[in-house]
Amino acid sequence: MKVVLFCGGMGMRLREYSDTIPKPLVDVGQRPIMWHLMRYYAHYGHKDFVLCLGYGAHRIKEFFLRYDEWATNDFVLADGGRHVEMLRTDIEDWRITFVDTGHESNVGERLRRVQPFVAGEEVFLANYADGLSDLPLDTYIDEFLARPTALACFLSVPLPQSFHIVHTAADGEVTGLEPVAMSALRINAGFFVLRQAIFDYMNPGEELVVEPFARLVAEHKLMAHQYDGFWRPMDTFKDKLELDNIAAGGHAPWEVWSRSRTL
Repeated sequence: MKVVLFCGGMGMRLREYSDTIPKPLVDVGQRPIMWHLMRYYAHYGHKDFVLCLGYGAHRIKEFFLRYDEWATNDFVLADGGRHVEMLRTDIEDWRITFVDTGHESNVGERLRRVQPFVAGEEVFLANYADGLSDLPLDTYIDEFLARPTALACFLSVPLPQSFHIVHTAADGEVTGLEPVAMSALRINAGFFVLRQAIFDYMNPGEELVVEPFARLVAEHKLMAHQYDGFWRPMDTFKDKLELDNIAAGGHAPWEVWSRSRTL
């Protein structure tokens, strides 16, 4: 299936980096977060990507045009450096389409503008380019395909923050404190699975999860896959540090491709 990645936003909550590079190019370990996400999809056989570009588009293009395969792969150097034999490769069999979807466009409008590039795909995948998970993607897709009346599905995860929900009486007396992560509240984490008919529910300028999804809800055609496994966004500098620390540990949950790696 083709994979649409929304990577054109300005990442205002990660200003430490977004003033110079787009958020999808902020590194987690040795590679940008969007590379980790694409590597995740490629592991499950989905290697045809459509990048919805906007802010910092030229930097994303440059990254792939000047891609250094050796940076995260083992290789053999011979003939005094004149010959390099790669023992593994990353993106050799990937197909990446770069599409300018506007500097100020929202996610819904970016998706509308790449419709020609997913034409003919009965079902395709889409995602924000700033979150990582160990979600078993093949199982998730199979569950969606088993519901032919559903036109869209997204990943539903618990709120990850460490704040507390405050319950009070009318006079302000606190009647309870509930950790956000322990509450029944869940959020949209992306990892969309979409049918072509989604475009029939979208109008110019609309945000994907607002008006179009509301129409799907009214017709009982929207699903949410509840997942309590690993999922982390990279919205803030604190989030980046957490992902860096996980990657440095050598057993990052989202690196599903490394679990069966052999020479």
